[in-house]
Amino acid sequence: MSFLKKYGFHFLLLGVISDFLTPYVLGLFYPELNQMTAVMSLFGEVGSPVRGAFLIWSVVAGCFYMLSLPAIYATFKETSKPLAGIVAAAIGSYGIGDCIFTGLFSVDSAEAQWNFSTWVHNIGSGIGYAGFLLFPLSLSLIYRKQKDLQTSRRYFVLLLLSLAIAAIYGLARIPQLSQFTLFQQLGFWQRLSFVFNYLPMVLFAHEQLQRVRKQISH
Repeated sequence: MSFLKKYGFHFLLLGVISDFLTPYVLGLFYPELNQMTAVMSLFGEVGSPVRGAFLIWSVVAGCFYMLSLPAIYATFKETSKPLAGIVAAAIGSYGIGDCIFTGLFSVDSAEAQWNFSTWVHNIGSGIGYAGFLLFPLSLSLIYRKQKDLQTSRRYFVLLLLSLAIAAIYGLARIPQLSQFTLFQQLGFWQRLSFVFNYLPMVLFAHEQLQRVRKQISH
């Protein structure tokens, strides 16, 4: 456990980097998939030429996120154990729901109705995405409790940006709105939404690694 507390933020960064790069790396081997219009889960659908690699790497990225949880909880448990638990649970829900479940339960867009795997995949993705949004909100509350109002406001602004892009992505998923040019680029809005969701994680991990380095140097 001490190993995970020591290197947890490295695992968090590895999770973000691997998760972020997956569609772009696999896109090199699946040029037929239009990344501007197609959602990322289609890399793992039945019939995809990169299905195996996508499913495996989704699980690997999810495991990286899970390995970061002890360090995240330990960072804030002295401030508030409930809030520390919520922050860790936010990352955990994303790691399990939107990464590990994606790898274990793929989608088949060719089927007219959702099967069990598609149901689990989509429900897991929804729970994971909620964790994405809960993370900066929880950090904002914790830093406010620590009287660090500047950092609290920073994460709250990142939350608002994430919500704004997520709202556009959500609207783009509504079939009735697909006639509008703005909402035709579903893949673009999903990827942009993920970028804004990754930002709080990257910023948080970077801040914590800097803090550790300062402690070591002193």
